[in-house]
Amino acid sequence: MIEIKPSLSVVDPVWRRVCEEAVDAIRNEPLLGGLIHSGLLHHSTMERALAYRFSLKFASGEMSEQILREIADEGFDADPEIGAAARSDLMAVFERDPACHRFLQPILFFKGYQAVQAYRIGHWLWRTGRIDLAYFVQMRVSEVFGVDIHPAAKLGKGIMIDHAHSIVIGETAVVGDNVSMLHSVTLGGTGKADGDRHPKIGDGVLIGAGAKVLGNIHVGRCSRIAAGSVVLEDVPQNTTVAGVPARVVGKAGCAQPSLSMDQILKAE
Repeated sequence: MIEIKPSLSVVDPVWRRVCEEAVDAIRNEPLLGGLIHSGLLHHSTMERALAYRFSLKFASGEMSEQILREIADEGFDADPEIGAAARSDLMAVFERDPACHRFLQPILFFKGYQAVQAYRIGHWLWRTGRIDLAYFVQMRVSEVFGVDIHPAAKLGKGIMIDHAHSIVIGETAVVGDNVSMLHSVTLGGTGKADGDRHPKIGDGVLIGAGAKVLGNIHVGRCSRIAAGSVVLEDVPQNTTVAGVPARVVGKAGCAQPSLSMDQILKAE
């Protein structure tokens, strides 16, 4: 019988639930016992588990697991907000992704969640002046997951990237809290211009699959960007935009588009 320390329920209810789910997962599928023990149950905190996953996924002949784990552990210890954001992101995936039925799934299996957590380590490295290491993390996340988030970009908490294939977020992009986006989204520039050149996405925005938001423009809070749209101008808050180029086609349809994940355009 696998024991879970009772204190976990007081100190960290999220991690407690992950560990309880891990015990059940091993019971249901013993062949995954090694992976789940090493990835989850072997660790005393969620931060340590995420550091382990970071080192395991991104190690290569150029950088060992040991060094990467030391980097991640240092980041989590130095900045508690990284761990807090990881929990918010986990809850976002669990609540918004209908394919997510347990807390442990994003940590072990969902590349969107894992890529965002790796970005958070890279962003910490960038903020502390370790620029080349930050670029290394960006490179490895892009190579492994096909997700390219510049370490200087600023992402809030409660970020959910579903499927996370071919995501690009540029250097001066800013993404607010509780934002949801699907695969093949680009938050990019419009050319070779330097300086502040990438989009600013407000809180609670939903960005549909394949959407491209280009240039130093603002997308207002709680707006929706329809799948396949190309957004080149500011988007008012609480609206829906669609098309190439994107135009306002109506209201957002609900108070929190990023939480409802409703991408159907309805006639007004």
